Amino acid sequence: MTETRFTARTSLWSRVRYLARRAWQIELGVWVGLYRFVFRRPRVPAGATGFGYHSPILTVLVVFIVLSAIEIPIVDLIVHPWPWLRVPLLIAGIWGVTWMLGLLLGFLTRPHAVGPEGIRVRQGAEIDIDLPWSVVDRVVRSKDVAEKAPKVADGEHGRTLALRMQDETNVLIVLEHPVIARLPQGPESVDAVRLWVDDPDGFMSTVRTHIP
Repeated sequence: MTETRFTARTSLWSRVRYLARRAWQIELGVWVGLYRFVFRRPRVPAGATGFGYHSPILTVLVVFIVLSAIEIPIVDLIVHPWPWLRVPLLIAGIWGVTWMLGLLLGFLTRPHAVGPEGIRVRQGAEIDIDLPWSVVDRVVRSKDVAEKAPKVADGEHGRTLALRMQDETNVLIVLEHPVIARLPQGPESVDAVRLWVDDPDGFMSTVRTHIP
């Protein structure tokens, strides 16, 4: 019984540490996105072309940001007579708007990239996978829609990482051999990567300048 309780406590503590680390990584990514946007430093390798993937979620994020910004003065007016409540709510409101803005800018400043060295696959500040041309077998247009699908799953091309936007991907990268993708939940060996690109025609055209 004692050993069981010890194992449970250890498991709980590991979970708490994981959640704390994830919260810190997300928070840091938000502020890095703001920094890169303000100082105009998008993360695109030298000689590479960036391709956005934010259009499916742009409207939703903008609506949330605008509504949250409008909410701040309204709430402030309601709780104005109570400074002890007004100040924390004001801080929380400003932080919330800043956080959502940083989340959006993380997508804008960290696009997918295609260049002489290979393909960089991104998803905001959390995922950045380097795929040199030496590991890329082929890149094709391939639309795939799957609701509530896991990020990594076995598929036709082996273990496949799917970076979906609104449940969709439209480009498939098949690899010569498995590579290790460092994901927020831990490293995964993958044989293929699916991703969403706002401009798949431009993406494929740029890819073809490096691999026929």
